[in-house]
Formats: sequence, C-alpha cells, structure tokens
Amino acid sequence: MQFTYNLPVNLQFGRGIVEEAGKKTGLYGKKALIVTGTSSTKKTGLLGRVQALLEKAGLSWALFDKVTPNPTTATVYEGVTLLKTERCDVVLGLGGGSIMDAAKAIAFMARNDGDLMDYIYGRKAPGEALPIVLIPTTSGTGSEGNSFAVITDSATGDKKSLRCNQIIAKLSLIDPDLMTTMPRGVLASVGFDALCHCFEAYISKITQPLAASMALDGVALIHESLLPLYEGRGGPDEWEKLTWASTLGGMSIGLAGVTAPHGLEHPPSGLRDIVHGKGLAALSGAIYRRTIAAAPPPAQERFSELARRMGGKGAADFVPLTEALIDALGLRSGLRAQGVRDDDIDWLAENALKVSAAGIANHPVQFSLEEIKAIYKEAM
Repeated sequence: MQFTYNLPVNLQFGRGIVEEAGKKTGLYGKKALIVTGTSSTKKTGLLGRVQALLEKAGLSWALFDKVTPNPTTATVYEGVTLLKTERCDVVLGLGGGSIMDAAKAIAFMARNDGDLMDYIYGRKAPGEALPIVLIPTTSGTGSEGNSFAVITDSATGDKKSLRCNQIIAKLSLIDPDLMTTMPRGVLASVGFDALCHCFEAYISKITQPLAASMALDGVALIHESLLPLYEGRGGPDEWEKLTWASTLGGMSIGLAGVTAPHGLEHPPSGLRDIVHGKGLAALSGAIYRRTIAAAPPPAQERFSELARRMGGKGAADFVPLTEALIDALGLRSGLRAQGVRDDDIDWLAENALKVSAAGIANHPVQFSLEEIKAIYKEAM
C-alpha cells in the first residue's frame, strides 16, 4: 500500500468558537474583507456579531455581501475590486459553501492576475493568495477543510473547481451553534451534499486510507443526525455530529476527489443555477443503479459498507436507502422541475466530460457520452 497525505488544514471546532473570530483573524491581518451572502447572516445577527468581534480585537473591515449560490467569476472580480480599493489584507468568509468558495477565489485573485478560469483549467500556474479565515454557517460543502473553490464562469456556464493549496484557509472556526438557523429546506439540501461527498470519496478510484476512514465516519454521523434534525427531533449532539460530518466530507474529497454524481451535477447548476443538493438528489439514483450493476467486486464491497453504515446489509440496499432518505428530506425532484430543459441534455453531457473529466474518471464505472446522456434523461 502506498499513498500520500498532504492537507494542511487548521480547524478549531466547538460550540461558541465563533467568539474567537476577532482575535484569531487578527493573527493574519489588520483589515478584513468580510465575504458573505445577501441576507442570511444579517437576519440571524451573525454578521453584526462578527463585525463587533473584529472591532473589539482592533481590526477594521469592509463588507462584500453580494455572493449568491453557484458563485460566478463576475462576482469574484467584483469582490477583488472592493478588496483592493479598501486595502484589505485578510479575507474572512462568513456563510455557506458558496460564500466560502467565493472568499477563497477572491483571496486568490487578489494576488494573481488575469482570468480565474486560466488557473482553474491549469493554463496558468497559481501564485500565492491572501490569508483566508472561514466561518461556515451550513453543514454541507466542507469547504472549510479543503483546497477547493467551485466557481461558475460567467461567460460560458462552466462550473469547475479551483484546486490549489494556496486557498486552504489559514484557519476555519467551525461552530455547530451557527448551523441551527438554517431553514429546513437548506438543511436537507446541504446535508445531502455532505453525504454525497462522503459517498464519493469512499468509492473513488483514487481514495486512500485516511480519506476512506473520514468518509465512512461522515456517513455514519449523517445517518445518525440529518433526518432527526430535519424532523425537529435533534438537539446539540446531532448538530455537532452533522457539522463535523460535513467537515469530514470536505476533507475526504480533498484527498480522494469527487466522482460521477458531482461531475454530472455541476453542468446543470452552472447552466441553470439549480440548487446543488437538489441536483445531486435528482441524479443519484440513476448514477448509482448503473454503477452497482456494472461495478467490479471491490467496488461492490464498498457499496455494501456504505449501506451498512446507513442501516442496511449489502450493496443491494444502497440505492433504496439513499432514495428513501431523499424522499424523507423532501428532495425528490427531477431536473426538469428545477429548470433544466430536455434540449439541454446534449450540452450537459458534453460539458460534464469537459469540466468534470477527473471526477468521472474517478468513478468505479466509466460512463460513455451516450450513457451520460441517458443518465440525464432518467434524472429529468
């Protein structure tokens, strides 16, 4: 057995840890660009709370509050312009996965010239980034624990990850108490995304022992916590489990990559701006039924282990258990209902092979262009 582990994350986890935001951010700069969304952190009072903590620690700040789901290159460039105008020297991402990804990309482009997509596609080598501090408010992407920033090209609709160690946060403050304000629909979507990260890291052809261990722990923790929280039966222990599972999912894909479900979901959310977790829910059954039917024995055993972590007995239980959870979380919705059109399918399949070639190659079974089109048709 041979493998490499190199993921220099700096995580501080615990209820109430957000109170360290001012002091800890001050280790990396004197003026923070706070990157957040348009409304949620304002409504919950978290934004004002963090601003006060920064000021108490002697820091000044500027606010960039224009990040939306599926953040675009245009949004990133707008954030960079504000950062440079305000002369900020540290970036603080406050919010869910889209906010954290945008914060990473803004910190990166503050130190790298030209087109972000040149770095995403490897046409240019990455330089340094400004220091990044992340405070997640949703338990989904795990972006606080990896080197990914998923951005959509405003010009082409290509949704693809910037991947480099320069955008790993200097510090992530992970506070389960901040997750409790999520609406139920958001909780369902991001929680399922976290579960998919764990699934995909475990079945990936390039997985390794640390990634596999984190992924399996994440599946078990989500199985114990997500549905009780969605149904209003969970408490602080369940919030801690789900929050930590989300971070484990982000770290595990940082090591093992994603596979076909994320690879095929990025094109429709890049093109039609659909909700990521709902797109994954629409595609999962079609992808995994084909995979389990054709997978070699080692992959079959991995699906059996995933099923056991969700209360099943073997590989045959994996898809029914996953689809039962999708139904219980209210995520059952075809791509058509989410705004994807039948005449998009050819573009989606071709774009998947363009932007997600690595993830599709990591999948236990290799899908042809025609098979990918058939998956999209079934998911409509």
